[in-house]
Amino acid sequence: MTTFLLIHGSFQGGWIWQPTAEALRAKGHTVYAPTMEGCAERRHALRAGLTVTSTGQEMSELLRYEDLSDIVLVGTSSGGMIAAKTAELAKSRINRVIFVDALVPQPGESTKDIVQRGNADPYEMTEFARGPTQNDLANRLFAELEGTQKDWALKRATPHPNGLSDVSANELKAFWSNSWTNSAVIYCIHSENPPEAHQRRTAEALGAQWIEMDAGHYPMLTHGAELASHLTS
Repeated sequence: MTTFLLIHGSFQGGWIWQPTAEALRAKGHTVYAPTMEGCAERRHALRAGLTVTSTGQEMSELLRYEDLSDIVLVGTSSGGMIAAKTAELAKSRINRVIFVDALVPQPGESTKDIVQRGNADPYEMTEFARGPTQNDLANRLFAELEGTQKDWALKRATPHPNGLSDVSANELKAFWSNSWTNSAVIYCIHSENPPEAHQRRTAEALGAQWIEMDAGHYPMLTHGAELASHLTS
């Protein structure tokens, strides 16, 4: 059986992976879905100094202290940046990297170059974090969710630490300098961000397997069993 490390994205926590994690565990796999410092149930730990690199270090330390190896590392949305930094820092422990509708800037790029916010409401800002309005969450970001699942997600969304929302020009340079031949990019065809063009560039640069899902940006919630099958294929 396989051990998975699932990395969440902006305004999320480990909770976002719950349906997918349950499907993986039902198949006998081991799943870690940690929440980043400053997010969700760890929101009270929000502070200055949180970055993609510091969070990648935290995730790589999790692998070391849990004595984990041969890991399938999965990142979604802005968590793609964290997954890339984690892979770089813990390369000897990683068997496969999979990006699920994920943001992975190449050297010289930033999220502002890639993400298209369109008619989104301005972010609500605090000293160390930013997040969408409840209206934007309900009617744009979580528009694909329905009923009790949508209510459940809305109650759990939290602002995202500012330093985890982008990378410096060369913060992921070492990741892109390595070879990740056993990788995959899962593109969700109904998702606005990250754009398909960005995800195709990621796949081409990695030589990654390209997989498409008939889903929006949150397949880990809406298509948990199907996503679990892709992660194990």
